[in-house]
Amino acid sequence: MELIERDEELGRLREALGHAGDGQGRVVLITGAVASGKTALLHAFAEHVVPAGGRFLGAAGSRTERSLRFGIMGQLFHAARLPAPAAQRTAELLRDPAFAGELGDPGGETPARLRAGDQRRAQVLQELFTAVVDLGEQGPLVLAVDDLHHADTASLHCLLYLARRLRCAPVVLVLTESIRPQSPQPLFRAELLSQPYCVRVSLPPLSNRGLGQLAAARLDARASTELTDSLAISGGNPLLARALIEDQVWPADGSAPAALHLGITFGQAVLGCLYRHEEPVRQVARALAVLGDQAAPEPVARLIGVVPEAAAQLVRLLDMSGLTDRGRFRHAQMAATVLDDMPIDDRRELHARAANLLRDDGAAPTVVAAHLIAAGTTGDAPWTVPVLHDAAEQALAAGKPELAGSCLRLAIEAGTDERQRAISTALLVNAQWQVNPVTASGHLGELVAAARADRLPARETLATVPYLLWEGRVTDAVDALERVAADADRLPVETAARLRAMKLLVSASNPAHLAGVRQTCGTGTTMSAAPEPVGPPLQAVTLLAGVLTQTPDDELAAGAEHLLQWCEFDGNTLGPMTAALTALLYAGRADRAAVWGDLLWHRTAAGAAPIWQAVLRTVRAEAALRLGDLGRAQEQALAALAAVPARAWGVAIGAPLSTLLLAATETGNFEDAVRHLTVPVPAAMFDTPIGLHYLQARGRYHLATTRHHAAMNDFQTCAELMRRWGTDLPALVPWRLEMARTQLRLGRPRAAGDLIREQLHGAPGNPRVHGTALRLLAATVPIERRLALLKEAAEKLQAGGDRVELAHTLADLGQTLRTLGDLARARAMVRRAYQLARECGAELLCRRLLLTEPGAGLSDVSAVPDEDADDQLSDAERRVAVLAARGYTNREIAARLHITVSTVEQHLTRVYRKLKVKRRAHLPAGLTSLADGLHEDLRLGVR
Repeated sequence: MELIERDEELGRLREALGHAGDGQGRVVLITGAVASGKTALLHAFAEHVVPAGGRFLGAAGSRTERSLRFGIMGQLFHAARLPAPAAQRTAELLRDPAFAGELGDPGGETPARLRAGDQRRAQVLQELFTAVVDLGEQGPLVLAVDDLHHADTASLHCLLYLARRLRCAPVVLVLTESIRPQSPQPLFRAELLSQPYCVRVSLPPLSNRGLGQLAAARLDARASTELTDSLAISGGNPLLARALIEDQVWPADGSAPAALHLGITFGQAVLGCLYRHEEPVRQVARALAVLGDQAAPEPVARLIGVVPEAAAQLVRLLDMSGLTDRGRFRHAQMAATVLDDMPIDDRRELHARAANLLRDDGAAPTVVAAHLIAAGTTGDAPWTVPVLHDAAEQALAAGKPELAGSCLRLAIEAGTDERQRAISTALLVNAQWQVNPVTASGHLGELVAAARADRLPARETLATVPYLLWEGRVTDAVDALERVAADADRLPVETAARLRAMKLLVSASNPAHLAGVRQTCGTGTTMSAAPEPVGPPLQAVTLLAGVLTQTPDDELAAGAEHLLQWCEFDGNTLGPMTAALTALLYAGRADRAAVWGDLLWHRTAAGAAPIWQAVLRTVRAEAALRLGDLGRAQEQALAALAAVPARAWGVAIGAPLSTLLLAATETGNFEDAVRHLTVPVPAAMFDTPIGLHYLQARGRYHLATTRHHAAMNDFQTCAELMRRWGTDLPALVPWRLEMARTQLRLGRPRAAGDLIREQLHGAPGNPRVHGTALRLLAATVPIERRLALLKEAAEKLQAGGDRVELAHTLADLGQTLRTLGDLARARAMVRRAYQLARECGAELLCRRLLLTEPGAGLSDVSAVPDEDADDQLSDAERRVAVLAARGYTNREIAARLHITVSTVEQHLTRVYRKLKVKRRAHLPAGLTSLADGLHEDLRLGVR
């Protein structure tokens, strides 16, 4: 085995051997932490002794052989292979009865009761010394004893006798020992080190450079360089570092693994180091592993029952061996290995003691609860259930519902009465719902019964309302509110605010209940300035109820954004934040909902529970759909359904399904649409706004597949529900426009026109709805009036951000221009509509344009322009190319840019060459962005 950073120590051993060759004996004591390479150094030295003309005899101490009389000396003489007479005499000396009984400490004064055998013991030791010196007659002799701290007492007496007499003997006595909390033979060690020819050699841990050399000895240069920094967790311990290297799985290219792998070999090395220590050190290591981040000498000492000074000394030994760094394991896997090695009952008992200790020290509830969970019991202490409740609430706020669930299950087991267990169950429902609502469902019945029996406090009763609504159990939710409201005058301020929030939540999620709260809904600004008890939950549901009970305005949207901006994120505020995003959607601000949705996702996704991740993805999917980003809408909605099984969604299942159904219809993927329609939905969903979206999406599918009457039935159901609820808001579902589409397909333009005009009267502030209405209205009027309506519709839709509806409008504009005879401009507009449709993924519109506009050259239109080619154009060339792509003639381009026709022709020649096209018809439709060119096209577009 190659030695790393041990050249100096090996040199001192060789120097001692040289002195022995000159007849000057030496004693070398090698010390170091466990597994620091002492044995490897001895082996390396042994390989040097024989070539140098010497003789090497080795022995090793063992914990199990401490009681074996002359065990070490017996190993040394056995290795010498003495002639038979000498071997027999040596064996007799080692069995001499003088050493059979109790012996005094080596290096100390012999107790009076043992002095009777001193003379005989001295004779035995002298004969053994003589035998050793005789072995050195043919050259220097090396006597090496590894792990001296495990040597038997008789051998220590003999070794010390030899050490005192080596000054003129050709012998080197090399001893190794691990650093111990207390030397087992302090007098022996003191006298040994007092000898003038005794040399002490200490082995330090490997440096970073040494670790690099160790890696390089086993790996190629690239891999060793990449791995060196990771080897620092070995603390410079050669045994741990080599185990780390062996555990890695190396890629074929020889590079370091993407992630450090701590496997079986490393775990065995950790335990190997641990068990080379004495039991007190192992006890400290186990205490450190149990206490984790709370580990310090004082709590460790109390946990294992020693004084803090002793604990600190033992911790230093672990630090020196590389297992810990200032009392903390260098890697979590090291602590886990130590814990796994403990008998399970011992580990649980230690965790239970740690829980009591840390609770007395005022540790955080989550810290104490973690130890109670690991112990698997709470004992009889009355403080355990309140601590577990506090820990669960903190865990939920931190986005750790699994930890909260573990706390609460233990609290239920430890509950001393039905009321306490009911409170624990209410908290458990919250934790389980965030992971998988199906698991929480089974407890809701218990909580409803507990509330009716007055075993559930008002705060916990209100906490059940959102989960009851999620399952569509509106009657139970209302009953819970009524029970709490009966004692409203005696409620704490925060509970009263929670009661108001839950009333609004019932109304917002089940609009049939909106009538009773219309007068209580403030606007976003009002709620933002409300006193402290009006926290995020009440603010959020007030905004949501507000957009459902009044025409959305800028103040409501500003209130939603104010909440999103200033609400501090934790596991308890994701609900209010999601409600604020939904309020933005219903207020017609899908663009802002998309921006805030992305920001919220990046802030919260890593720490959010599975259900909140799914809900947030669903809102982002709906925002993307309203902005015409069909691919993103499908991606987010599918990810939401993948995160949480369909049966766990309750009435909310309609939200991602509606988005997927609309997107599949618009992309022309009717097989997917049918698959989405086969997913079961609860009947209670149709009592919620989500049900309206589902009816709209299903109606659109029916309309696209020519089931006109089925589509009309769905849209009429929307109309009836929204009128009955008093939520006839176009940003929610513009049912009049959906019915108008159907009337147009049925050939009833007059009926469609009446519906559209009614919608225009009711949605003046929503550019997305207004633009769509104008586009549909254009289909009901004579051709000469159609152009102006479509131009206005395109401007509104560009402002509203719905790119799919804008693509439909541009397509209608192109067809209208063609009908009016403006073929060049019609062709340019259709090409732009086609490209935008392809960018959005609106394949249904693309197919229609390919069929109805064969002369527009759509097969040459790419979905995404070649940005690199576009960048090759000069500014002057790009201006000419953009106008040419829009259908302008060379003379018109010259007039607009105030240049000559010849200059236009020269620019176009260079443009064709750079873009690798042959003529004007092949210029990319997306040469300039839609935002840059659309307004100008509409202003000049049609002369």
